[in-house]
Amino acid sequence: MRKDLIAMKIALIGYGKMGKSIEEIAIARGHEIILIIDLANSVEFTKENILLADVVIEFTGPESAYQNVKKCINFGASVVCGSTGWSEKLNELQELCFAKKAALLYASNFSIGVNIFFELNKKLAKLMKDQSDYDIQIEEIHHTQKKDSPSGTAITIAEQILEHIPRKKEWINSISDNPNHLEILSERIDSVAGTHKITYSSPIDAIEITHTAHSRKGFALGAILAAEFIVDKKGCFTMKDVLRF
Repeated sequence: MRKDLIAMKIALIGYGKMGKSIEEIAIARGHEIILIIDLANSVEFTKENILLADVVIEFTGPESAYQNVKKCINFGASVVCGSTGWSEKLNELQELCFAKKAALLYASNFSIGVNIFFELNKKLAKLMKDQSDYDIQIEEIHHTQKKDSPSGTAITIAEQILEHIPRKKEWINSISDNPNHLEILSERIDSVAGTHKITYSSPIDAIEITHTAHSRKGFALGAILAAEFIVDKKGCFTMKDVLRF
């Protein structure tokens, strides 16, 4: 453990592959997992148990994440959430977070590399704003167990492009003949940690940027870095705050 780090007591909500990776890295960095909440012991998801932890890390699925995070915020806890597929309710929980004087850090992807990729995506979109000869397509590949499609990361990428390129009005998760649509193509392949590619293609040439994850460890490490950042803070944060972009 680094000398400048203070050991945290962490509660994990969700104990799938990501939860287990987070546990491994947290322990390696000198932190303690004091509570693991999964389907088998949901009765232990109480205010008393949650507030024994310095920070809660939530990685479940789109169906349960909203209620899990809402419950933690109502307890006044500090929560790091990486579950995707529910972001349309994020503003509501951010308002609740301020009202309850809790802390929330949500990210569609905690990987340091992906967050750098987000910044490259925004920069490239700004450069391509007036280059109408180039059509744009997003491709994303994930493991077959991933519950949401398109991925939260792909949606973040798409929203960043839509913000900077007015000729694209909305994203669509399929091939489209409508020039106003920004296509996201999703593929699920066994054991793929995650690949995202953005292509600007014209009749003359193509420009591509790609991020490929080799394992889940980058996502897990980012979640721990987010937890280390959010401890003892109040309010709502993103990975941009953690990485100081």
